[in-house]
Amino acid sequence: MEPVTHLLTGACLARSGLNRRAAYTTLAMVVAAELPDIDTVWGLRGPIEAFQHHRGITHTFIGVPFEAAFVVALVYLLHLWRKHRHRDRPSHAASSDITVTPLIRPLTAAPVRWGVLYGFAVLALLSHLLLDYTNNYGLRPFFPFNPRWYAASIVFIFDPWIFGVLLLGLLTPLIFRLVSAELGGRRQAFAAPGWSAFALLLIAALWGVRWIEHDRALQLAMSQTLEAPQSLAPATPSESPADTRAPEPEHLPTYLTARRALASPDPLSIFRWYTVTDFGPLYQLERADTLQQTLVATEGTYAKPDPTPAIRAAEASRLGRVYLDWSPMPIIATDSSAGALEQVVAGTDLMPPIGGTVVMFRDPRFMGVLPWVGDNPNRKAPLGGVVVVDRNQRVVLESMSGHPEPIR
Repeated sequence: MEPVTHLLTGACLARSGLNRRAAYTTLAMVVAAELPDIDTVWGLRGPIEAFQHHRGITHTFIGVPFEAAFVVALVYLLHLWRKHRHRDRPSHAASSDITVTPLIRPLTAAPVRWGVLYGFAVLALLSHLLLDYTNNYGLRPFFPFNPRWYAASIVFIFDPWIFGVLLLGLLTPLIFRLVSAELGGRRQAFAAPGWSAFALLLIAALWGVRWIEHDRALQLAMSQTLEAPQSLAPATPSESPADTRAPEPEHLPTYLTARRALASPDPLSIFRWYTVTDFGPLYQLERADTLQQTLVATEGTYAKPDPTPAIRAAEASRLGRVYLDWSPMPIIATDSSAGALEQVVAGTDLMPPIGGTVVMFRDPRFMGVLPWVGDNPNRKAPLGGVVVVDRNQRVVLESMSGHPEPIR
């Protein structure tokens, strides 16, 4: 999910009553809820490095205990700094025979419990993994023991409904506290936890509904058949000269059955899904409406290319290996035109390789859901990769999301 949703989730978890059990709970849980995305620092080494390590070790169960310890250590340093500033300094009245010691405000409203705070940091970190699992990008929680990607694909990377519910859970108690203060009510140390807890329950209910609709979208995609293009239809045996039977029709349609399917959520509607169906020799992208039980092809079909030497070289490249490991249904296309080569190397110090080939990798999960991308093989397509190989099948350039990295 995008960062703000993670931060709001950590705050809602803390304000659901956990902040009364240990000091610094809200701070620790908000920081921990977003900490796994610290892996974006890999972007300093280039876009391919960032793509390779995004949602890597910081998004795993084995990394959670160490990240929680890091968060608690930071909070502990903050606590020491605050204790140093919060010295007990009794003041004396001007009278020589009366000494007045003012009431000293406690350092924290809740007791300092480092073990409890560590558990809350673990909980916030797990919320990050859970949120990332619900969208269609996925994560590898069991890495490095199991490198498989897991994705529920029930929530878009930014979900306005979840975002709104989290804001509702956090802002409503604040509004009530402001109203109570204006009416002269007694100021409370902690906001009422009910609204935050209600927001989290509402999100869980939304996940349940989306899970059901996601399953219905997959059933729609898997129930269809597709007429195979003539180029894929089996050849009709030729008639022998002695055959006196009536000639058969020139073409009998061959139908392909669905082998597997993926469904990606629409950011606005729980009933609209963007599916990609594997029919064996080709993929088809559709838009499913689970409320009307309809399925409409959106961007046509994409034939799986033959494994040419250029494609094999691109798949063996660093970007190709990472991309094929992440994408469950990669769409691969090639272009050997001079225009395509010039477009890809533009902005670099490379010359378009004579006899070279542009090999493009795209993930259909992020094509249909973004209408402005459409059927466009542009290298700047979201999460699209490009590998350029020369006539000797040597990789000379790799590009991720429009950011090229020449091979030295």
